[in-house]
Amino acid sequence: MNYDSLGEFKSPLSLKNKVYRLIWYLIWLVLARPFPRRIGNRWKIFLLRTFGARIHGTAVIYSSATVYMPWKLEMHEYSCLAENVDCYNVDYVSIGAYSTVSQKAYLCTASHDISRSDHPLITAPIAIKDRVWIGADAFIGMGVTIYEGAVVGARAAVFKDVQKWTVVGGNPAQELKKRILKND
Repeated sequence: MNYDSLGEFKSPLSLKNKVYRLIWYLIWLVLARPFPRRIGNRWKIFLLRTFGARIHGTAVIYSSATVYMPWKLEMHEYSCLAENVDCYNVDYVSIGAYSTVSQKAYLCTASHDISRSDHPLITAPIAIKDRVWIGADAFIGMGVTIYEGAVVGARAAVFKDVQKWTVVGGNPAQELKKRILKND
């Protein structure tokens, strides 16, 4: 193959999308980021909803969290995006009830097709079901579903679905054990 003739990348995102994201970024930067941690949570939910997010009133969003496209975010009751979470939701991200995405986790719904010379953008949604815990600094790749009750260990890199009530860790993430809740 002649690698000198590789095509140029052309973003499939419209100018309107880019302008809307810029406005969103500036509004979040000025009107949400100044609040420390969880303070002003109702205000942050209001801002996200104004830009199309579907968020339950009991969800928690830390001020340092980054949401790329709020109109592609859904958060159910008592779900949480913790400090410095990067929600790169070019495609849809759904976070189930009582689920936490811990600090510095990265939810990545997009990549590029490296088999084509023009490297087109490819996307797939991420679904985090109910009662899930995504550990600190974990990476969740595009198209992944984390099923009910699963735990993704700190710094794990998840590229495949995680089954119900399973604990995974490592890079790439592998099953470590089944999650069994104890009644104290």
